[in-house]
Amino acid sequence: MSIRKTLLALTLAGATLAPLASQAAVAVGVDINIGPPPARVVVAPAPRPGYVYAPGYWRWDGRRHVWVDGYWARARPGYHWSADHWVRRGPNWHYVRGHWSADRHDHGGHGPHPH
Repeated sequence: MSIRKTLLALTLAGATLAPLASQAAVAVGVDINIGPPPARVVVAPAPRPGYVYAPGYWRWDGRRHVWVDGYWARARPGYHWSADHWVRRGPNWHYVRGHWSADRHDHGGHGPHPH
C-alpha cells in the first residue's frame, strides 16, 4: 500500500472514531432517593510528598451504599482535588465524583482549598 493510501485510510479512520471519542468523555450522574450513611471516621495517613490523599466515600452499587476506602493520588501542580461526595437535591441525593480542578490560587496541587 502506498504512503498516500495509508494516510488516507488513517484520516478516514480518525474521522470515523472522533465522534466516539468525544462521546466517551460524557459524564453520567447518579441521583437516588436513599441518602448515604454517615461518613466513616478515618484518620488520614501521614502526608506523602508529591501525593494527595483522596478520602473514602460511599458508592451506590445499584442496590445499596458500599464504602470505598481512601487512596493516594499523585499531586497535580496547579490543580486541587475535590473529594467524592453526595449532595442533597430536593428529595434525591446526587453523587459527585472526585475530580481535579484548576486552582485559582496555586496551592501546589496539595489537595482542596482550605475552608
